[in-house]
Amino acid sequence: MTERILSASAALAEALHEEMQRDETVFILGEDLTAHAGIFGQFEGLPENFPGRIIDTPISEAAIVGVGVGSALTDMRPIVDLHFSDFVTCCMDELVNQAAKIRYMFGGQVKLPLVVWCPDGAGIRAAAQHSQSLEAWFVHVPGLKVVVPSEPSDVKGLIKSAIRDDNPVMFFQNKSLFSKQGVVPEEDYLIPLGKAAVKRQGKDVTLICYGSGYYLCKEAADILAEQGIEAEIVDLRTLKPLDMDTVTVSIKKTGRAVTVHEACLTGGFGAELCARIQEQLFDHLKGPIKRVAARDVPMPFSPGMEDFCLPKVTDVVMAAHSIVSRK
Repeated sequence: MTERILSASAALAEALHEEMQRDETVFILGEDLTAHAGIFGQFEGLPENFPGRIIDTPISEAAIVGVGVGSALTDMRPIVDLHFSDFVTCCMDELVNQAAKIRYMFGGQVKLPLVVWCPDGAGIRAAAQHSQSLEAWFVHVPGLKVVVPSEPSDVKGLIKSAIRDDNPVMFFQNKSLFSKQGVVPEEDYLIPLGKAAVKRQGKDVTLICYGSGYYLCKEAADILAEQGIEAEIVDLRTLKPLDMDTVTVSIKKTGRAVTVHEACLTGGFGAELCARIQEQLFDHLKGPIKRVAARDVPMPFSPGMEDFCLPKVTDVVMAAHSIVSRK
């Protein structure tokens, strides 16, 4: 494949352009989409190239997602832009009680190909109501798929698979990562939902991550390598369905695990991972599983306090050391 360097924002825009060109049933709706090509530049060029298929809506998340659900039931493939993932609290009935359950309640006689695009996370000084990571809420809901990409190439391959899926997909993309650059193939490609990636080989400890957590693990692994510890990085990419097979292979090799995510510690997805590893792989563990996550507080606006509350590279390094050093 031909490769070039793109930002995550450009990779998303390219993927959306390709999918809208391929399938005329794909359209996007949400608030303030056309005026500035999206608040992260993710819709660059789309309003001009696909007039009438980028729809600005009133400020009502319940109405936006309701339209998405209804249009998905009538053979369209809507992408709902929630602007900030925090606003998902305004449309929980449409997502949790309707979108997640319709295929099951109709015995599979209908499809619901809906993508709910949720820019999430902190780090941009947006304060408590615009900085949350809520992916664990939706992993808990049967009927929803949950995707959390990290690198630009993952963003492109996963959003294309999400659009083509016949089930509702929650697509969480960390706000602080839109400017991150990486190698992205130019040709059309898909990354299957439910397939993790081993992004660094190691033998001493497995760092399990997704989204912004991947970049913490990447930097931490470099530091650990200088200290004689070889860390393996498993980027989950999709939380539901979860690729437990890849996690299993890695932990059987290293015998140790650290889960890393930006969401709050209590009830975060790391807790689910710890439970599954303990249930399925206890005999292969050489020490306790460690969790690295944000503090259990509303995210502060103050830059210094926000940085204090978020997980750091040093947290990952210390967690790895604490279990590798155990005899």
